[in-house]
Amino acid sequence: MVPRASFARAARRTLRPQCSQTPNNRRTLASAKSAGYSYETGEVNGIKFASRDIPGPTTQLALVARAGTRFQVFPGFAEGLEKFAFKSTHKRSSLRITRESELLGAELFAYHSRENLVIGAKFLRDDLPYFTELLGEVVSKTRFTRHELHEEVIRVIKLNQKSILANTDQMALNSAHSVAFHRGLGTALHPTSSVPITQYLHEQELAMFSQAAYAKPNFAIVANGASHDELEKWVGEFYNDSAATPPKDFPAIETKPSKYYGGEERIAHDGGNNMIIAFPGSGAYTGGHYKPEIAVLSSLLGGQSYIKWSPGFSLLARACKAQTQAHVSTRNLSYSDAGLLTISMEGKASHIRDASQAVVEILKAISGGDIEKDDIQKAIAKAKFRTLEAGQNIGTGLELTGAGLVQSGKPSNLDGIAEAIEGVTEDAVKKAARSLLEGKATVSTVGDLFVLPFAEEIGLNV
Repeated sequence: MVPRASFARAARRTLRPQCSQTPNNRRTLASAKSAGYSYETGEVNGIKFASRDIPGPTTQLALVARAGTRFQVFPGFAEGLEKFAFKSTHKRSSLRITRESELLGAELFAYHSRENLVIGAKFLRDDLPYFTELLGEVVSKTRFTRHELHEEVIRVIKLNQKSILANTDQMALNSAHSVAFHRGLGTALHPTSSVPITQYLHEQELAMFSQAAYAKPNFAIVANGASHDELEKWVGEFYNDSAATPPKDFPAIETKPSKYYGGEERIAHDGGNNMIIAFPGSGAYTGGHYKPEIAVLSSLLGGQSYIKWSPGFSLLARACKAQTQAHVSTRNLSYSDAGLLTISMEGKASHIRDASQAVVEILKAISGGDIEKDDIQKAIAKAKFRTLEAGQNIGTGLELTGAGLVQSGKPSNLDGIAEAIEGVTEDAVKKAARSLLEGKATVSTVGDLFVLPFAEEIGLNV
């Protein structure tokens, strides 16, 4: 048996060099470059792809298409295309796809955002050829049968419509986008129950839309945990049937620049209370509409705490401390050519009313320079962390990278974004807050409208 004294001496020798390190050395680690999770990009047969060869036994593969609700040609088409992912193809039935994926221990997923449709799989690394081929089948060989549309796709869409009726948070967010952007980005993420989707959603038209959405210029393949050369090999082999251009006898996917309008909408609801105050935000870094000062302002306003047992440093967290029954959060929703800075409040109507007044007062204080320099530095650090964390996250990174490749031919440069955030000055944050107050706000209110305030009552221009 080894004496206890030997363990003590070994422990002291191990700890001695660690304790002698200076704080500067530790800070250097925190500011290291993000090269460890950057993507290697390429193009084969007109198809853009990117890979990140993370060591490990599993791989995550996704196809990111410019086919979100902003780009759908008719109501419900983005969700219809999502729901048809991994249904019957000309080579395999949906049952066979399910059984083969189960035998390989894989997970299949599909979802859409306002700009993108994402379909993909998580699987063991050696199974990359099978799932690259499977995504290729979804793109070019889905059958779009009538019975699957009516018995499975539309049925699930209608169930989602019912769930949205009780989700006041989703209703407020859809309302805010509609008021801010009208069409395009203003289209609801999921069709509401009042939208006559059966009038538009037919299997022939959906098949034509898929040919436009899955044309080579409109999608990219992204992989985490795969060799770049191997991914290039299989993409080149399994995507030869993808159309080089969208069909000419079908409405083209519009890519008109987004325009911000602003305004106010109020929706009575007895299932909860939500209020969103929104302003023009920052677009994506790859789209040329990135504003790092908006990211810092979002962290500065905050509202929610990320430190246990602490209300947090953010100005709204401190200002709304008395409104214990109102949850306040701030975030910037980035899109390819626009953004929406949203301040969301959820909870008791009277507490939301008081919190909304605090939002305007704090924005006025920031624009007037009544803010501590230390708070700005904390907000810069938080904004930088959020950006790098989102890029490091595999799921988020897949969509960000694929969208960047489709929009501009290059993925997001996380190091460039972090450097831009670090360069934000106090004057830039003040100017950003001032411009928000001087312009038109977007205010969407859902709940007890007798108590919840109008935009004019809290001092906002709409």
